Amino acid sequence: MHPQNDLDGLRLLLVEDEYVLALGITDVLVDAGADVLGPVGSVSDALSLVEQIPEIDAAVLDVNLAGETIYPVADALQARGVPFLFATANERAQLPERFADVPLCHKPFDVATFRSVLAHLRVPRLPPVA
Repeated sequence: MHPQNDLDGLRLLLVEDEYVLALGITDVLVDAGADVLGPVGSVSDALSLVEQIPEIDAAVLDVNLAGETIYPVADALQARGVPFLFATANERAQLPERFADVPLCHKPFDVATFRSVLAHLRVPRLPPVA
C-alpha cells in the first residue's frame, strides 16, 4: 500500500453541494484510496444512497445544503453505526447536542488535517484493555 493510501478500501459517502469543492474533496479521497459514493448535493439524494447501499463505511457530510441541514442523513448513519464527520464553516456550538462527539473539519480545511480526521473514522473503537 502506498503510504498516502491511508483510506484504502473505505467506502465513503460524500455529501457536498458546492460542485467545485465536491470535485476537490473527491480527488483527495480517491488519491487516499477511498471508494467514493457520490458526491451528492441534497439530503434526499444522500438518504437514497444510505437506504440503497448497506456497505457504507464512513461519510463526509456538509452541514448546510442550499439552506437544508444534513441532520436527517446524520441520524440515519448514526442509527446504522456508520461513522461520519461534518465538513462545515459552522462552529460546533451550532450543531445539535446529539452530534457533540462527531468529528468536525472546519472549511476551508487543509488536506492533511482532513485526511487525518478521515483516517480516524475507520479505526475500530475497541474497549480499553484491562
